[in-house]
Amino acid sequence: MVAPLTKAAVMRLGIISDTHGHLRYAAEGVAALQSAGVDAVLHCGDIGVPALIPLFAGWPTHFVFGNTDQDLVDLRFAIEEAGQSCHERFGDIELGGRRIAMTHGDDTARLMSAISSQDFDLVCYGHTHEREQHQHGRTLVLNPGAMYRASPHTVAVVDLTNLTAEFLDVPSAESH
Repeated sequence: MVAPLTKAAVMRLGIISDTHGHLRYAAEGVAALQSAGVDAVLHCGDIGVPALIPLFAGWPTHFVFGNTDQDLVDLRFAIEEAGQSCHERFGDIELGGRRIAMTHGDDTARLMSAISSQDFDLVCYGHTHEREQHQHGRTLVLNPGAMYRASPHTVAVVDLTNLTAEFLDVPSAESH
């Protein structure tokens, strides 16, 4: 069992999205986040299958559902059973002294509202399978890319101290 981190203790935040139930790809993304030394993880939806949830046991992990997540009852149960946080379709959380919004991104109006509100230091989303980041006023907007149907597979790491982000290309076992 991982000891819970205080909100202030989270400095490096890992962000992953669009695993679509592919356990091997998700495990490769988790390995990249582990190598990067993250303190907590956000999964921005299209999780896929409950069997994927235990891969994130090494950190406090926050999940939102995406448009292809079908079995929400089983996903919600797996997330709660693992002691992780399920935020349904939209998360509004505080980590490392930063207010963070997380959503899948398929609800464009909700995504744009979170960004334009300027209430958040960081807004994370997925859905497009393309990594992207930009500054909108005081808000860093970030899509980590995807672990399925993307080339390369990517995750992101955000340093919450100075609110900077980097993308990590995740080598696939297929390419070895």
